[in-house]
Amino acid sequence: MASPKPRWFLLFLFFLCCNIPFISFASDHISFNNTLSGNQTISSQGGKFQLGFFQLGNRSESSNYYLGIWYKKVIELTPVWIANRNTPISDPNKSELRILATGNLALLNHNTQIWSTNITSLSSNSTICKLLDTGNLVLQYSSNETATLLWQSMDHPTDTWLPGAKLGRGKATGQQRMVSRKNSDDPAEGIFSLEIDPNGSSQYLLYWNRSKPYWTSGQWNGKIFTNVPEMSSNYLYDFKYFSNENETYFTYSLQDDSIISRLVMDVSGQIKQLTWLEESQQWILLWTQPQAQCDVYALCGPFGSCSDKSLPYCSCLIGFKEVNSIQWELSDPTGGCLRNSPLKCSVINDSSSSNGPNDQFFQMSSIKLPDNPRVLNTANTVQDCERACLQNCSCNAFAFSSMNCSVWFGNLLNLHQETDGSGKTLFLRLSASELKNGDHMEKDIIWVIIGSVIGFLVSAVIIFLMVRGYKRRKFVLAMRESESSLATLTYGDLKRMTNNFSERLGRGAFGSVFKGTLPNSRYVAVKRLEGPLQVGEKQFRNEVSTIGIVQHVNLVRLRGLCCERNKRLLVYDYMENGSLDKKLFYGSSTVLDWKTRYQIALGAARGLAYLHESCIDCIIHCDVKPENILLDELFVPKVADFGMAKLVGREFSRVLTTLRGTIGYLAPEWISGVAISAKTDVYSYGMVLLELVSGRRNSEQQEEGHVDYFPLRAAIELNEGNILALLDNRLNGDANLEEVERVCRVACWCIQDEEHNRPTMGQVVQILEGILDVGLPPVPRSLKALKEDTTSLVFLREHSLGEQSCPVGTSDS
Repeated sequence: MASPKPRWFLLFLFFLCCNIPFISFASDHISFNNTLSGNQTISSQGGKFQLGFFQLGNRSESSNYYLGIWYKKVIELTPVWIANRNTPISDPNKSELRILATGNLALLNHNTQIWSTNITSLSSNSTICKLLDTGNLVLQYSSNETATLLWQSMDHPTDTWLPGAKLGRGKATGQQRMVSRKNSDDPAEGIFSLEIDPNGSSQYLLYWNRSKPYWTSGQWNGKIFTNVPEMSSNYLYDFKYFSNENETYFTYSLQDDSIISRLVMDVSGQIKQLTWLEESQQWILLWTQPQAQCDVYALCGPFGSCSDKSLPYCSCLIGFKEVNSIQWELSDPTGGCLRNSPLKCSVINDSSSSNGPNDQFFQMSSIKLPDNPRVLNTANTVQDCERACLQNCSCNAFAFSSMNCSVWFGNLLNLHQETDGSGKTLFLRLSASELKNGDHMEKDIIWVIIGSVIGFLVSAVIIFLMVRGYKRRKFVLAMRESESSLATLTYGDLKRMTNNFSERLGRGAFGSVFKGTLPNSRYVAVKRLEGPLQVGEKQFRNEVSTIGIVQHVNLVRLRGLCCERNKRLLVYDYMENGSLDKKLFYGSSTVLDWKTRYQIALGAARGLAYLHESCIDCIIHCDVKPENILLDELFVPKVADFGMAKLVGREFSRVLTTLRGTIGYLAPEWISGVAISAKTDVYSYGMVLLELVSGRRNSEQQEEGHVDYFPLRAAIELNEGNILALLDNRLNGDANLEEVERVCRVACWCIQDEEHNRPTMGQVVQILEGILDVGLPPVPRSLKALKEDTTSLVFLREHSLGEQSCPVGTSDS
């Protein structure tokens, strides 16, 4: 007789299927007869986006759920739109997204309406909700392509602006704005927002608390917003600005639909354009404004101070503590600080008061004074100003400058710690007990340090014993979990990652570079430094840590380091297309087209401009050349080896004076012994530009000992208007000659003999972006001399240039 087991098994499977919630719908829409609840999701037709319930943050105690849209193909949960950002629900199994009898789309929790499209003009319940591959959730009358659009999520952005979405104002949409999250774990509306000027101009503004503008895009000039010159590069995005009597908006689109990119109103108060790199499984920052974090208005909240030269950027003033330390940990310091001790507010100069000594003032130097001062014309001296502040219990600070007395009542907002000497002196009112305690602070700090060191040593021994023999894999975790710190590896880690340094990618001035593979199959580049170094282990770690926090889309990202005895190794992101010299000079099967070369020139300029002008300390590269410009999988240029001068010191000169050509990339300052500055990098960059144009080395040995020196020919041909004669023959004239001439003009300005005649890298960027015009440069005197005496070329080739060294890798000017 047949066994009954198969029948029971089928019944059991049927029972399971009836009781397990759906993971996803097969379709991309919700109709009147469907609901979305629990773990159910719908996906866009092409599988790019998903709609459903989700949680945010790493705090296990959180029970908040949200309904929204996220990238389906991005491993890191990244919501782009949230319906109930201000009203989370606790149980998605008791909530549902459905179409009501009115035709509206609504989110219900225990049958209570949490959110709705709230359209009043619907006359039918034959609507459907559909998720598109653009990330747009639409409500329409039917499912065909010509369906009547009733509502779309892109008209109601949260903190993300997707390609194809419009941001502006109109009769149908009203005034649109992007609003930041409250903090990294809470998507509720925060304090920063982006919107088009409500007064009717074409500029976009960043607002603090919907009231205080602190950044503007500048007006639309027909091509770009005047304060966003990066738009002119136009190699990833297309832009459109539209305005008529019904609506005004700006939108952007991607030239390559396979790229995943988004613009975010970040919790930091900055707008950020981010792009997902599949190879490294991470979001990379392409562009941000304001560039300086402390330019964000009132970032640190009341009685908080911002400093661009410290991490974290925000700190409480002396005598104050964080209002909510958890919020600060979640990247939201906007709640600010409160007093440790209340003010006494007693009678002036009455130290015998029963309430104890009076309030006193703590002098703070180099401060950008807070907003909203009140000027007292009756106070003519600093003593009068101090007395006037003490007489009012609401007065929290005063400043006296240029015979003017300014006092502040209530909260102190938007304080900056200045480091360029432009700050003022602020006198902060504190309880006398705070200042008295400060007298003993030094001793307390010493004891705290001693105790901390002892505790650290004990902990280190315990940890060492626990992990001894454990195969370390902290590097992968550090890179995926932290964007701001470097991973520290052992030499054994790197030997395993590089298969005992078996695949060498190249050998440079500072050592060899090897290809490495992480356990997750991600590639990295491991540079093994060779030769004596200027710095010891402690300073090496400090200097490398400084380099590690420098991040820009056109700079190679440093990921980790190894420092064991005499072994010094650095770990970088791997660049799929190698260095620029290999694509230009060594018979590469792929000839770089002009558009790619122009973008390489512009990207490298942006990277150098960032090092010179946007870092805490100006970083002088000292070795700009094609070998140090790497190309990723999209041929985006990344400047490498910046900051190395501080690690090798005078040995730097030894490797630089081993020239491959005549004068190579070295500015005249190297030969004459003049102090090195950022303009030295400008000279080297100009030489690289000429090689990008010609596709050959600037200096090539010809027959009978003659040297063909391309910069000399370029300067002459440029002045005679023979631009096409300078272009790489392999391009067959296929180039934008206006751009070729612009690059040649910039290059010849960069290689001027005198530093003051060279542009800054910031100006170079603006010229290449078409923001600034550039005139015809004179032929440098050194090139004129070479024209008159060609034997000097041979002489320079055969003689050393002397031992000049880049004194430091950074400069304050």
